[in-house]
Amino acid sequence: MARIDFQSQRLFVEAGLGHEAMVPLDRAQANYLLNVLRFKPGDPLLVFNGLDGEWRATLAEVGRKAASLHVVERTRPQPAPSLITSCFAPLKHARLDYMVQKAVEMGAGVLQPVLTQHTQANRLNLERMRANAIEAAEQCGVLALPEIRPEVKFERWLADRGDELLVFCDEDAEGADALALLSDVRRSGPCQVEVLIGPEGGFSTRERNALLAQPRVVRLPLGPRILRADTAAVAALALVQASLGDWRPSASGDTSEDGHAARHGDERA
Repeated sequence: MARIDFQSQRLFVEAGLGHEAMVPLDRAQANYLLNVLRFKPGDPLLVFNGLDGEWRATLAEVGRKAASLHVVERTRPQPAPSLITSCFAPLKHARLDYMVQKAVEMGAGVLQPVLTQHTQANRLNLERMRANAIEAAEQCGVLALPEIRPEVKFERWLADRGDELLVFCDEDAEGADALALLSDVRRSGPCQVEVLIGPEGGFSTRERNALLAQPRVVRLPLGPRILRADTAAVAALALVQASLGDWRPSASGDTSEDGHAARHGDERA
């Protein structure tokens, strides 16, 4: 039996989940289930809220423009919080949507936009970012929604950060073995990691020097080709998850989370 059910409809809800709970749906969710998917009372689906794991539920009370769910049983427990924060210089529109979706699929626990000197998109729609995060989680079986923080200027972000390991992707870091660099860090045990992706124009010299001056830093190369910022974000998170995160079998005994597969036919897979 597959460890994640990708055949059933999945829905994110804000309410708390528990055995026999009744969960009211907002108007948009009710419209989606009743008028788009043509759900009828008693039809099953999976629900999650980012806190209580995944639960099987059925469509219960149905009104003209409202509906509620009857929660039946838990299908998967809530996984441990992610140790990875994805920090990135914001991109424009569709490419930012893609970056947010992939960061969720890759298991980032926090999304932190950082405004650098060469950042081209300075105004963000945090609600749109959250909607993209929810959509990715619903489609890929992810149970933990990331915390989405407001954008912050590079200097303030650098001054406020703690003692997390900083991994920043640098197109000028030539000749190094990325996996070897991260493997050296792994020997010190699990740790909080911030993965920083720069803007399309790259980091300024001042910014690069400030990053290299941090006490725990890995200057990560991403191969011989120059990657677009959204591609670099996926590549960097893959390297970090494979070396330091939950892609390693020994990293966690719970392998019930974080979509190694996607819903069949999903165009974003």
